[in-house]
Amino acid sequence: MRGAVSTVQGCLIAAASARAAWELWHNPDVVCPICQKRKAKRFCPAKGEMICSVCCGTEREVTIDCPSECPFLASSRQYDWERREREFDWSVLPFPEVKVPPSFARDHDTLLAAISYAIVKYARDTRPLVDADALAALQALAEAYRTLTSGLYYEKPPDYIYQRQLYDALKAAIEEYKKTEAQRLAAMSTHDSDIRDALIFFTQLGARYTNGRPKSRAYLDFLRSQLHAEDASKAETRIVLP
Repeated sequence: MRGAVSTVQGCLIAAASARAAWELWHNPDVVCPICQKRKAKRFCPAKGEMICSVCCGTEREVTIDCPSECPFLASSRQYDWERREREFDWSVLPFPEVKVPPSFARDHDTLLAAISYAIVKYARDTRPLVDADALAALQALAEAYRTLTSGLYYEKPPDYIYQRQLYDALKAAIEEYKKTEAQRLAAMSTHDSDIRDALIFFTQLGARYTNGRPKSRAYLDFLRSQLHAEDASKAETRIVLP
């Protein structure tokens, strides 16, 4: 379903862009509505009109709520990823003392798929959700499981509505996963420490993939691209741990 929606949205954006280009051809002196100074040369699907390339670059995912299908957004993310790969500050990685081994993905692929699906599903149904919200929810729940595995239990859910709702959705998805596993295997094979490590992994992964802009959904779109989220009963993930 998500793929079909993305295809339709992409077609609509292409059609709108073609109309805007036609109008610009007949009126080449159109001024960018954001800066009110430079000539408008790029179609912005978020605003539904032409804007200048400078405002496109500086306001993208900052003041402009860019749809994932925007071609300028897609090309900028590739550049951002290559730059972050070179310049990433590992000291700011959440839970820097934890390194989840590559074997974890192989041994707990269904757990990773369940968590990833819960994030993607909530993001699909909640347009205002951005990377920062997902990271806040993941980190808070990872902290709760970290205290639980230490023999204590301290829970501090996020206050912001979308972060709290995703936090609750993740908790519910994990409980459902544990329940289904117990019914299928007649025993629990996933431990709280496994769930802790999975949540830490998703938090660290998000810190790597987000670009830090206020309206960034680079991480959420990455998860969506790796997960066949159309079918919850057959959720599969292609995420590979480094």
